[in-house]
Amino acid sequence: MPQTDSLLQAIPQPVLLLDTSCDRIVDWNSPAARLLACDPDAPPAAFSDYLRSALPQFVVFIEEVDHRGEGWTRDVTLTSAAGKPLHCELLARPVPGKPGLLTLVLTDLRALDRRAEQAAAAETFRAGLVEWKRTESFFAELERQNQLILNAAGEGIYGINAEGKTTFVNRAAQEMLGWTSEDLLGRDIHSMIHHHHLNGDVYPSQQCPIYQSFRYEKVKRIEDEVFWRKDGKPIRVEYVSTPIYDQRVLAGAVVIFRDITERKESERKLHDALAEVAALRDRLEQENAYLQEAITSERAHHNIIGSSPAIRQTVTRIDLVAATDATVLISGETGTGKSLVATAIHKASPRARRPLIHFKCSSVAPEEVEAELCGQVRGAPNGATRDKPGKLELAHGGTLFLDDVEELPFEIQGKLLAALQNGTVTRLGDTREKPLDIRVIAATSLTDIQARRSSRIREDLYLFLNVFPITCQPLRDRQEDIPLLAAHLLKFASRRLNRPVPVMTERVVQQLQSYDWPGNVRELRNVMERAAIVSRDEKLVLELSAASPAAKTSSSFRTEAQLHDLARGNLIAALRETSGRISGPTGAAALLGVKPTTLYSRVKNWKILDEDWA
Repeated sequence: MPQTDSLLQAIPQPVLLLDTSCDRIVDWNSPAARLLACDPDAPPAAFSDYLRSALPQFVVFIEEVDHRGEGWTRDVTLTSAAGKPLHCELLARPVPGKPGLLTLVLTDLRALDRRAEQAAAAETFRAGLVEWKRTESFFAELERQNQLILNAAGEGIYGINAEGKTTFVNRAAQEMLGWTSEDLLGRDIHSMIHHHHLNGDVYPSQQCPIYQSFRYEKVKRIEDEVFWRKDGKPIRVEYVSTPIYDQRVLAGAVVIFRDITERKESERKLHDALAEVAALRDRLEQENAYLQEAITSERAHHNIIGSSPAIRQTVTRIDLVAATDATVLISGETGTGKSLVATAIHKASPRARRPLIHFKCSSVAPEEVEAELCGQVRGAPNGATRDKPGKLELAHGGTLFLDDVEELPFEIQGKLLAALQNGTVTRLGDTREKPLDIRVIAATSLTDIQARRSSRIREDLYLFLNVFPITCQPLRDRQEDIPLLAAHLLKFASRRLNRPVPVMTERVVQQLQSYDWPGNVRELRNVMERAAIVSRDEKLVLELSAASPAAKTSSSFRTEAQLHDLARGNLIAALRETSGRISGPTGAAALLGVKPTTLYSRVKNWKILDEDWA
């Protein structure tokens, strides 16, 4: 043992003699004692005290040594008696002729690294301190210039490594995002500025174009996304993400972005302005079309002609209501001049500079009434291919004249009432409400009693419209107006037909006044136009209906209920004749000489079932 002890002490490296059969350090030299026990005079102890959790690795190492005859490892971490981990290289050889004994040489890797660093420093020092200083100054200046360039850029610039961690952020990026470089460097920047879409949906990093740019080594250009500021507010950005390499090895990506929030807001305002201009253009085009239609229509005259008490009363009521915005309901038989009264009210009102939109409720198919009244957008359920304002929108600021209001489909009457009461309208296929500022004038051929008793017009709509009623008397009840009207209409027709104006004799006037005029002024206009065509020289020739006035006056009268029953029975007979067909050349509408839409409405309102005519 003394010989072994002297040999171990002669070795400068830490060396110990280990008996693996009993886990005992047989002997060690002073360097080994200092390394493991921290005391050069400490007696040897059990080797497992210095292995602790590394015992399994050491057992594997010993087996390798037994198998190969020697071995070394750096995977076994020893622990000193003071509890300090020791990173050592272990070199083991069996002692010849001594089963279970090993010579174990310990190399302190930290001390080895320190010596290597000292040697390198000494080498550097020997190479010249001046050259080292010059190199340091060169790289410091290069880094400073790079920082100046990055911070001078107006765009935000930041870099990320292959793990998505931030490596640098320039000044513009910090100002735009509100984050400092201390906040971002070394952290996952996606989770801080790019974590959600603008609509609130989570933005997974694997879907992020920035991450995809260096994962798939492709440049990504994005024109419209959002980054999130430190204060939680989004900014609209466009950016380019470019992969970067370190000696042909992918190192990450650099992102250059620009704040486009103001530009996008300007684009939105421009888009809204253009849409508003387009809507105004469409509205003006529609208004112009209706105005042109009104100008070119074949109306006899836009003024009310007559001197009878009925006409004077009508004119007085027009003067009373015109200056207000009150809703007016004009009632009267067909051809009594209800549209002339509506025009006169509009022209005398403060809304005269705006259009009078005339909507004849009986002239549109039931399925198209809502689109005509409320308007439509492209792709609406009715198959619309373009946006189109309705009559309610066109009348904004002006007057809407609803002619034959009782012909509106019952369900549309409710929607019309809601629009008028709320002062808003929603186009078919749209969800946005548009404000309405209109004055409503409605016309009906029903009397007040008929309107209240029949089911052709909703009671709430009738009450809404009937604020200021005006009744147009039939021509037969104001015969004193016939000469004035006939003369005016004759002069108008002759001028239009380029014919000389015939002279109306007393006999012609008596003939006109003795006629019943079931078609009222409209029929009188037709008679005068026909007379202007057939008259020769200066003599006026009349062609009136074959039925004599005597025959008309001698017929017995019928009550409203009788007339309704008669009309209903007549419609049932026509349906029976056509086997229930309403439209078409052989339908009931053609037999009765009325529009199919009118007949459909009557069948519904009069509750005529298939069993009634089958």
